[in-house]
Amino acid sequence: MSELARQIDRYLAELARRGNSAHSIRAYEADLRQFLGYLSPPELEPPEPQAIDVLILREWLAGLYRDNLSAVTIRRKLAAVRGLFGFLLREGVAPVNVARLVRTPKAPKTVPDVMTAEQANLLIDAVGAGRIERPHPARDTAIFEILYGCGLRVSELAGLNLEDIDRSQGWLLVRGKGRKERQVPLPRKAAESLERYLAGRPVVRDEPGVFLNHRGGRLSTRGIHGIVKLYAMLLSGDDSVHPHSLRHAYATHLLADGADLRAIQELLGHARLSTTQKYTQVSLTDLMAVYDKAHPKA
Repeated sequence: MSELARQIDRYLAELARRGNSAHSIRAYEADLRQFLGYLSPPELEPPEPQAIDVLILREWLAGLYRDNLSAVTIRRKLAAVRGLFGFLLREGVAPVNVARLVRTPKAPKTVPDVMTAEQANLLIDAVGAGRIERPHPARDTAIFEILYGCGLRVSELAGLNLEDIDRSQGWLLVRGKGRKERQVPLPRKAAESLERYLAGRPVVRDEPGVFLNHRGGRLSTRGIHGIVKLYAMLLSGDDSVHPHSLRHAYATHLLADGADLRAIQELLGHARLSTTQKYTQVSLTDLMAVYDKAHPKA
């Protein structure tokens, strides 16, 4: 094993010790393995970590551009490499975080596509109506109701435990990014669908997860993605819908109905208000569309 590969393994182990989610660690690992592969041509060892300089990193980034990767993807990969070199700097393996000397590609500012309230409710009602024959309809309905009714990230939904549900007060204890906990209100329809699912949920010893797969284990983020995309494609013919689409809809519809931006920030678990403000852009876009359509001087 090369020294660079060994240090990548050490860094990933450090991320696990610091409590990073399994999903985040898998993403870091995939990006760092790609970086290692680029620096390991056939029958040659990659350079030592301390020998990697700005020129090498620029050549790597140029290769990513040649592969037609988006700016967002390249930014993510560069962030993974910066994290690695930050670790190497702290460990005394590298004299400087050389990845911080490389300019971050600018990502285009895009306004996310958001379902209307009518589209979201029609889709969720269709899931609950059982129009598609599925082995776990109550579970699937509860997944949709909670994603839209509570605005959870898919990783937060997958990580939800039975003890996190406060049925008497109507709250969910949610563990977000960086293991930060927050309480999210559980609305009536989501609570009712969750109760129906839990009434028939198999009792599995030593499995605290709320949502289970067909083997009785915790349903994974990938499994939830597959469930949402399957229903969306079959019921609405839209293969672009994913779990985060429902989170976007949750925030946008709250804002459109007058909810305070700071309150939405708390509900979503955003560390920075600027992250929440993208939903303001969505609402302003909708407002301009109404103006262009209705105003005689538009």
